Amino acid sequence: MPLIFNTIGVSDGMSMGTTGMRYSLPSRELITDSMESIVRGQHYDGLICIPGCDKNLPASAMALARLNRPGFIIYGGSMKPSNYNINGENKKLDIVSSFESYGQFIKGDITDKERQIIVENSCHMDCGACSGFYTANTMACLLEVMGLMLPNGSSNMSASSEKKVELINSGQTIMNLLEKDIKPLDIMTRESFLNAVKFLTLIGGSTNGVIHLLAIAKTAGVKLTVDDFKEFEHLPVLTNMKPHGTNVMDDLNRIGGTSILIKYLIDYGILDGNCLTITGKTLRENTNSYRNIDFASGVIFPFERPFKQSSHINILSGNMAPQGSVSKIYSENKYFSGKAIVFNTEEEMLSALEAGKITIDNFVVLRYQGESIGCPEMLTPTSALVGYFNVYGLSNEIPPFATDGRFSGGSSGVLVAHLPDAYKEGSVTALIENGDIISIDLNENRINLNVSDVELENRKKNLVKPILQLDGYLEKFRKLVSDLESGYLT
Repeated sequence: MPLIFNTIGVSDGMSMGTTGMRYSLPSRELITDSMESIVRGQHYDGLICIPGCDKNLPASAMALARLNRPGFIIYGGSMKPSNYNINGENKKLDIVSSFESYGQFIKGDITDKERQIIVENSCHMDCGACSGFYTANTMACLLEVMGLMLPNGSSNMSASSEKKVELINSGQTIMNLLEKDIKPLDIMTRESFLNAVKFLTLIGGSTNGVIHLLAIAKTAGVKLTVDDFKEFEHLPVLTNMKPHGTNVMDDLNRIGGTSILIKYLIDYGILDGNCLTITGKTLRENTNSYRNIDFASGVIFPFERPFKQSSHINILSGNMAPQGSVSKIYSENKYFSGKAIVFNTEEEMLSALEAGKITIDNFVVLRYQGESIGCPEMLTPTSALVGYFNVYGLSNEIPPFATDGRFSGGSSGVLVAHLPDAYKEGSVTALIENGDIISIDLNENRINLNVSDVELENRKKNLVKPILQLDGYLEKFRKLVSDLESGYLT
């Protein structure tokens, strides 16, 4: 007999910009633990996961890997975008539009009434995950290309007829897995992970894909490192999707869904089509019958004429990130530099932006946001910068931004995340001062603080860090959490 059970879920949209966002990444572990506890505690033979947001998608894959009992994932699906007329112009709105409107408002480009209209109309009345290639849709695509979902499971829209067919077929799918004794670790091979790493770059996905794939691989006992992401940085971005473009998942669904892109990339020799999937067939067999891409739609671009020539995700090292950091840069430029303007809280940074203290010549640093406090997402400050400088992520005319926290899939600009946690011993992040010159060189994949070692040693002697006051689950997470290389597993 089947048993339906639920897990917790922290809404990133509701917690963004508040201390509640500190619980977002740590919730991934709680979700995984709860799935493991029920399935093993109740002696269930298999598991069908129905996640719908950023952390429960990777958590579902981690639970399947831990349990290694027949199972698969049905993504809850994405919501459709909202279309709203603002000042005579029809705008395609989504969750990120509401965050960007704050920067537009404080700059004076829109009135408070117009900002409120954008906020009230940013999410469609239907249910579903955020509509762009943010973390939920990114992870759904990666899990599909890994073979853990049915074909087009990532692009079938929430509450659509296609999604209902997935649900109807779930019984047959799990019985097939049980009868053939196909288990998650048969599917989650190094080759399937490398397919996901390539796909992350090719779709222009969320930087959270890096830490989640590392965590899933570690859980599955599959070797995957940040060097594997470096290896495929040369791949272009083929999709014109938010936040780096203009389309959303509904547009991809309309032209045939994720499976047509998977088919194209297998035929092109980029993806390994021989990987096993939950259908019992290979990835190539799953997608072989799908139609070819209609490039005229402007949603997917051909490999020879990509939407963006180079990856927006790069692993940067240097004296600011000796063990590596993850950049998210929507620009064809290869070099960025600026005078550091340093903040210890989001509130400080937003107040400075409102007061006009942040300029295009600055390099914004927001620290004490690392894994010690849960590694919250920085969508509120990055979106405020985009809205204030009025570039919508389609230009490099925005101050570079670096943090020891992480970014939402909806963040755009010239961004560097996962710097060494400023709370931890030896972190250069804690030593940066206003006026320091910080530079990024994408030709060498370096991020450097142009301050001498002698000066940094002197700063260490006088360093006073903010007091870290945590209790409950966050304190437990702080004590157990690993580093970037392990995807912040506990």
